[in-house]
Amino acid sequence: MSHTTFVRRTLINALMTGLLASAASLTLATELTLVRFGPVGQEKPGLIDDQQIRDLSAHINDITPDQLSDDSLARLAQIPLNSLPVVPGNPRLAEPVTGVQKIIAIGFNYVDHAAEMAVELPTEPLVFMKSVTAISGPFEPVLQPRGVTKLDYEAELVVVIGKKAQYVSEADALDYVAGYSTGNDVSERAFQRERGGQFVKGKSADTFAPFGPWLVTRDSIDDVQNLAVWSEVNGEKRQQGNTNQMVFGVAHIVSYLSQFMTLMPGDLIYTGTPQGVGDAMTPPQYLQPGDVVRIGVQGLGDMQQEILPPK
Repeated sequence: MSHTTFVRRTLINALMTGLLASAASLTLATELTLVRFGPVGQEKPGLIDDQQIRDLSAHINDITPDQLSDDSLARLAQIPLNSLPVVPGNPRLAEPVTGVQKIIAIGFNYVDHAAEMAVELPTEPLVFMKSVTAISGPFEPVLQPRGVTKLDYEAELVVVIGKKAQYVSEADALDYVAGYSTGNDVSERAFQRERGGQFVKGKSADTFAPFGPWLVTRDSIDDVQNLAVWSEVNGEKRQQGNTNQMVFGVAHIVSYLSQFMTLMPGDLIYTGTPQGVGDAMTPPQYLQPGDVVRIGVQGLGDMQQEILPPK
């Protein structure tokens, strides 16, 4: 084989490899907005199509961790939309994933929030856990726990893990993400800071981890580090931030956590909140029964919770 022929074949092979890689990446791109809808205990899976819900229950029983892999999401994306029945009316929306095994949260992860709370910027992610029994739907009320004195809100981007992650690199970390959602890291500040121990006590009461209204797959988001994050209480804007203000970005967080624990499909990561929480106001403005909190993340939808008194 002549040198010229060898070079030509090498260039052709390289070109074909690049084209195949590009085709593969296009094939793997999966843009879905998934929901769970229906009465409590009778939820069905669906997807959002042109601001309406289409029923997926003929294809999957529910949106569970085993439906969050790239292959599973790609199969859902191949279903012809016109074959899925439109859901009439305005059904209740539940949390968009069920069967979550763990909730991990990151503290002081926005530069301005760390400043308003008068803490130094962390040099490594500050990690704490929330109980899975705190999960609730995007429009369910927040129930004050008994003994509450300092109830607060935190608008957050929520990461939903799609496949088992152990010791993943930052470069590969987003490949382990199924998608994103909007979350409220509801916090009882007195339990969190004044009762000893770790943050978990102030973060884990029932209804303290609402998320939704949708699960938006990662391919639907062009840049997860450039999304507006906001909250309002009784119509008054409180938080107005952007994920570009994170101390540690999503890829770093996923990679970092995977060095210390195995992340499993369906695991939720609450990634921190921007400035404007009630605890940092002068004087502090804690949530009271009857208050209504609205929270949104750009491209991920918004949710609303009314505060109810303890039972």
